Amino acid sequence: MDAELRDRRDRDAGPDWPIRPPSVASTPSGGSLRELLFSRGAVSWYTGGAIATIWLVTIAQDVVAASGSVASAVLGVALVVVFGLAFLVGAPLAWSLPRRGRLLVCAGLLALSFTLFPWIGWGVVGAWTYVGVLVGMSVLRWAVTWPAILALGAAALLAEGFSYGWSEGILWLPAIIVSISLMMAAFARTTAAMNQLRATQSQLESLAVERERNRVGRDLHDILGHSLTVITVKAELAGRLVDADPARARSEIAEVEGLARGALADVRATVAGFRGVNISGELAAARSALDAAGIEPDLPSSTDSIPSSHRELAGWVVREGVTNVVRHSHAHLCRVTLGPREIEIADDGVGPSTSAGSSTGLAGLRERVEAAGARMTVGRSDLGGFSLRVSL
Repeated sequence: MDAELRDRRDRDAGPDWPIRPPSVASTPSGGSLRELLFSRGAVSWYTGGAIATIWLVTIAQDVVAASGSVASAVLGVALVVVFGLAFLVGAPLAWSLPRRGRLLVCAGLLALSFTLFPWIGWGVVGAWTYVGVLVGMSVLRWAVTWPAILALGAAALLAEGFSYGWSEGILWLPAIIVSISLMMAAFARTTAAMNQLRATQSQLESLAVERERNRVGRDLHDILGHSLTVITVKAELAGRLVDADPARARSEIAEVEGLARGALADVRATVAGFRGVNISGELAAARSALDAAGIEPDLPSSTDSIPSSHRELAGWVVREGVTNVVRHSHAHLCRVTLGPREIEIADDGVGPSTSAGSSTGLAGLRERVEAAGARMTVGRSDLGGFSLRVSL
C-alpha cells in the first residue's frame, strides 16, 4: 500500500507526459521503442545533439595528446565516440522509461565519462555538460531536475578546484554546465507541454466528431421513425385496397409518395447540416488526412485572419487542395497559409502536372471560387511542388 502511494505521489509530482508523440507513447511494446528511436522527434533531437557533439573534438584532442601510443590514442578516441553516441541515444531512450529509469540513463552517461579518466584525469568534467543536458531533456520532476543539475555543477567546481587551484578561472565550466542544462530542461518541458496539448486537442476533436455523429443519428431517427412507420402502414393498406377500392388505393399511394418525398427532404437537410463546410473543421480534417498519408502538416494555428464572408469558401479550398496533395503529390510536407486576402496550399512533391488545371475537383473548385468573386491559380510552389492559391 505504501509503495502504491509513493508511486502515485511520484506520478502526480510533476509533468510525466513524454516528449515523444502520443502515437508512440500509447504503445508500450518493443516495436514502439524502435519507432521512438527513429521517430520525427528523435530525428530532430539527433540533428541538434549531433551539432552539440562537435565540442567533443576538443576532448578527443586532449585524449590523443595524453596517449603514449597509437593504440592508446585509437582506444581513447573510440571511447569519446561511444560517449557521443550514448548521449544522442540517451534522450529518446529516457523518454521511453519511467522516471527512475530516466535517472539511470543519466547516471550511465556520467559513469561512461569516467572511462576517459586514464587519459585526461579530471578533464572529464568537460563532458559533464552533456550529462546535464541529458538530465534536462529527460523531463524529470523539477524537485529532481534542478538539484541534480546543481549537484553536477558543484561536483565540476570541486574537481576543477582540486585539479587546477581555486581561482576565478574555474567558475566558467560549472556555470556553463548549470546554465545550459537548466535551459534545456525548460525547453524539454515546453516541448512536452505542447505534445500534451496536441494530444488533448486530438481527443477533443474525436469527442466532438462522436458527439456530432450521435446528434445526427438521433435527428435521423426522429425524422425517419414516424415517417417510415406511416409509410409502411399506408403501403400495406394500399396493397389491400388495390382490388377492392382502386380509387382509395391510388389516394393512399399518393400520400405515401408525399411522405417519402418529405422524409427525403428532411434527410437531405440533416445531412447537409452535418457536412457543412467551415475552415476550422477542414483544417482539423486536413491534419488527420495528412498524418494518415505520412505527410507532415504545416497548418496555421488560427483562422482569425479569414474574413467571415469567405470562411466557407476557405474551407472548400483547403478541402480540395489537401485532397489533391494526398492523392497526387507524393510529398513529404504540406503547408497551408491563410491570410485576409489569400489562401495557399503548397507541397514539396512532384509539382503540377499538365492536367492539374483541368481535373474535375479543381475545375469544380474554380467555379466555386469565381462565383464568390475570387481568383484561383495553380502552379509550382516555393517548396518545389504544387501550389493552389486563391486570391480573395
